[in-house]
Amino acid sequence: MESENHFHYKIHKPYGMLSQLSSNDTKEIRNKRFLTELYDFPKGGMPIGRLDEKSEGLLLFTSDGKLSDTINRSGLEKEYYAQLDGVIDGKAILKLQSGVEIGFSGKKYQTKACVVKQLLNNPEFTKANEQLRIGRHRPSSWISITLTEGKFRQVRKMTAAVGFPTLRLVRVRIANIHLNDLPPGKVLPLTPKFYEQFSEKK
Repeated sequence: MESENHFHYKIHKPYGMLSQLSSNDTKEIRNKRFLTELYDFPKGGMPIGRLDEKSEGLLLFTSDGKLSDTINRSGLEKEYYAQLDGVIDGKAILKLQSGVEIGFSGKKYQTKACVVKQLLNNPEFTKANEQLRIGRHRPSSWISITLTEGKFRQVRKMTAAVGFPTLRLVRVRIANIHLNDLPPGKVLPLTPKFYEQFSEKK
């Protein structure tokens, strides 16, 4: 199997960290946190896709550039749990499911239909970072949202478009890879079997 010559990791990216190993910006290096803080990754690796600095959860890391491109471009499902400012209603959920208009690269973009469900029980994540100011203004609610696309800050833009801004965002699944109970900041090496579910898409 081609991927046996590569290394792969599953990461629980914590809040306040960039999805990259370093930066050429000296100011950014001084003020930002990078993935190298979590683990001594072998040379030649790269994160697959990204989570913005304030988002948390599942991030994959690999030395296989072809695999990274496959996952990024193949329309695989990516599931997020989003804690919203306000108690979301059925009307807003239907709008999200059907697709909403957001801004992307200075233009209007209609998101694709997606799967959205309200979570009746709050996920058992670690306590949110204090900077998120959750519950300061009104009650919050949680949804699961599963996308097959990944525009910049898409989930946040979508929930804001229906009147329920995202307070906390955690990616919990990429295809059949789940975050499960991996603690924030932890890195788990993956076996070559991780590769098999993607090989037919190459």
